[in-house]
Parts: sequence; C-alpha cells; structure tokens
Amino acid sequence: MQRTGHRHWTRRRFLTAAGAGAAAAAAGAGANLRAADGDRALVAITLDLEMSRNFPARTDTHWDFEKGNLNDETKRYTVEACRRVKAAGGILHCFAVGRVFEQESVAWLKEIVQTGHPVGNHTYDHVNLLATRPEDVQFRFQRAPWLIASRTPAEVICDNIRLTTAAMQARLGIAPAGFRTPGGFADGLRARPDLREMLRALGFGWVSSLYPRHPNTPAGEEPGAVLYDSIVRAQADAQPFVYPDGLVEVPMSPISDIGAFRNGRWRLESFLKAIDLSLTWAIEHRAVFDFLGHPSCLYVADPEFRAVDLICALVRKAGPKAVLVGLDTLAERARMRQGPSGQGI
Repeated sequence: MQRTGHRHWTRRRFLTAAGAGAAAAAAGAGANLRAADGDRALVAITLDLEMSRNFPARTDTHWDFEKGNLNDETKRYTVEACRRVKAAGGILHCFAVGRVFEQESVAWLKEIVQTGHPVGNHTYDHVNLLATRPEDVQFRFQRAPWLIASRTPAEVICDNIRLTTAAMQARLGIAPAGFRTPGGFADGLRARPDLREMLRALGFGWVSSLYPRHPNTPAGEEPGAVLYDSIVRAQADAQPFVYPDGLVEVPMSPISDIGAFRNGRWRLESFLKAIDLSLTWAIEHRAVFDFLGHPSCLYVADPEFRAVDLICALVRKAGPKAVLVGLDTLAERARMRQGPSGQGI
C-alpha cells in the first residue's frame, strides 16, 4: 500500500497544527464576517510570493530552482501593493513559498503582517501537489534527487507544506492564513480526497487550488471579444464551495497575470480590460472575485500598479455592493451557504 506523508503524524502533532490553523482562520474570518453576511460581492487581491520564470527577461528560467529567492523589486512591489489596498480600506492576501524564509531578512514581510495583511502557505519549494512520480514534484528535485531519497512523492509534498508552516512560525511568529497550491487545477481537488485529507490533517480549513479552464490567445496575439466573453463566463466556475469532507475550495479567478503576460504575452491594457469585465460581472452578481497575481511578474508588466488600483477603484465605485476582503472571508461565505449535498450554493 502506498504510504502518504501525513499518516505518520502523532495525534498531538495533528491537534497542535489543527488548532493553529483553525485559530488563524477564525481570526481572519472574524475580522471580516460582516462582509460574508451581506448581499454584496466579495473581492480579494492575492499575490503569490515567488519568483517567476521568464521575468524580468524571457530567457530567465533559473527561478525554477530558486522560487523563494525573492529579489528586491519583488519585495518592494509587494509592500507597495499592500499599502495601496490598505489605503483603499481592504487587505491583500499573500501566499509565500517557504524558501523565502531562508533569506537574511524578512522585515518587509513582518511589516505586511503587522499592518493586517494575511500570509498563507504556498509550499516550501513550489511543489506540484498532483505529482505521482518523484521527478514531477519540482525542478529542484530533478537536479538533486538525493533531497527526496526513498520518500514517496506524497511524503515529500506533505513535508514541504509542513516545513513552510514551521518556517512561518519561526520567522514571522504566525500560523499560515490558508493554503494555496502552486499552479491551479481545473477541477481543484475534487478527484483527490487523499490530498484534502492531508491538508485537513495539517490544520487547513480551506484550500485555493481551482483555476477554471478558459481559452487564451496564441502568444503575442491580442484578445478579442470572444475571448473576453469566455473569461467572464469562467468567473461562474471560480466561486467557492465546500468539498464533501468539509474542506472549503476558494478558486482563483481568471485570467492570472502569468496567463496574460507569460502565456498570452498580452499588453497591459488587455489585461486591465479582462479584469474590468470580470470584476464587473462579480459585482453585478454579488459573487466572488479572487485576483491572482505574482509581484515578480507584475513589477515588470505593471510597474505602476494599475491592476491593483483598478480593482480598488471598481470596488469603491460599487459602494455597498462590494468589499475588499481576504480569502478567509470567501471561505466563510461558502460555509454559510453550504447546501445539503456538501457543495456550496
């Protein structure tokens, strides 16, 4: 029988981690619970704190092996984005890979936390949760397979998540505010109850793993009306729900900055139009919008913070119809609206 990385946990370790995760979730949800009660759109701005291949130059691929070695530009962009969202009356939800905490100073990240912005777990090495072969876990382990040794992919993945939680507690003094998978999966974790069980055992009440299917342009071709319409339609598939076992899914809303600027090679104006159309749909339907960005990409593609400012402006314009919140609040709304079948409604 295949071993899974979480089954060797002692009961004490499980309860300790579960308690820490629940406390973090309760703190985040409690701060914004009134937003989940109201009939209004819940809008989240999230940034994955990692380095991105092809940025700042198209030829840059070395980041695949050092995802957490954040450069100064990425850090500065994150701090300023958080400041802008805070000034707009909201919070910005970050997800950090664990290797960030190996850097000499995390003072910039402590500043973010102290000003009220939550930081979640994004695994230590940016690992692929769906990997079933050691070579598919992460580029780093292809180059240095001895780091895995005789462990199964499931054990490596579990330890990668656990180490990030430990690193956050050691360097920031906090438990992670939720968990986001590296990469997004079109069906989330619907077909992986084993992974959902692992995450619950590690203390997480919600996961952000689902990124809906949608078309994109060939690289360098600007999007047209048909593509924009398809991205807006995909927003309906990016709404939070509850898995049968109680774990909440908080999807990412398309289109991400990586999808636009790396895969599609869009102009910034096209990206902003997609955000405008998608967020307008969410506000009109009192739905959820979860912007997915990467400061290591955005400082190159959007140095003037136009995407962040646009989202804040649209929420402000919507008045009582929308509010800027963290993902804890999105998860809480899904729990409140949970249907009898265990799926969000």
